[in-house]
Amino acid sequence: MRRNLWLLDLILFVAVVVTGFVLKQRWSETSRREQTLLKQIVPAVPPPAFPGIPGVNPITAANYMQTVQMMLFSRDRNPTVILDPPPPPPPPPQMPPLPVAYGVMDLGSGPTAILAEKPGAQHRGYKTGEMIGAFKILGMNNQEILFDWDGQPVKKTLEELAEKKSTIAVNNAPPENAAPAPPAATVISAPKGPGTDLGNETRACATGDTNPPGAIQDGMRKVVTKSPFGDVCRWEPVK
Repeated sequence: MRRNLWLLDLILFVAVVVTGFVLKQRWSETSRREQTLLKQIVPAVPPPAFPGIPGVNPITAANYMQTVQMMLFSRDRNPTVILDPPPPPPPPPQMPPLPVAYGVMDLGSGPTAILAEKPGAQHRGYKTGEMIGAFKILGMNNQEILFDWDGQPVKKTLEELAEKKSTIAVNNAPPENAAPAPPAATVISAPKGPGTDLGNETRACATGDTNPPGAIQDGMRKVVTKSPFGDVCRWEPVK
């Protein structure tokens, strides 16, 4: 019995020794592996590349020029000057009425036109180069007169320049029971003498001049000559 106990104790002792040896061997291997891992140098992994932060431009006043110039309630607040449109050109000047012509005569010193600025105005003789109102006489003949107005030539015939007299249409048939017209009064006028000065010491014959050719009045002699337009009457000084 005792012998079996000693054998059991011996087996247990051997088991304890073997277990301790195995544990000690495993602890040594674990310590050695731990030291090996601790002494091992792990290479550093480079960090991932991150995109760079975009640069910020410095603040300049020119970038805010439009903000400063423009205003919410005034759209025309800017350096652009809005000029007023040019005024329309003035209308071209209108030509005034042409003079009234009473004829053209030539006494040897060049043609002379008997003109008046307007109907009913006093008329007198005009030669080439003279002004009558706004018109300048450039030339004339027995049928036409050439004027200059505002740099424009104006050619008119004597018939076109003649004084236009208004005519009143009269009904030839007298109304019934109309009173007879009174007899026309006879007006006897004295002979008229020299009229408007024509230049060259000559005068025109006044309207209604009844003096015969060759009559002398106020130192002037009445002279009547023939022309394509009829008789030309004038007064010349007696020499």
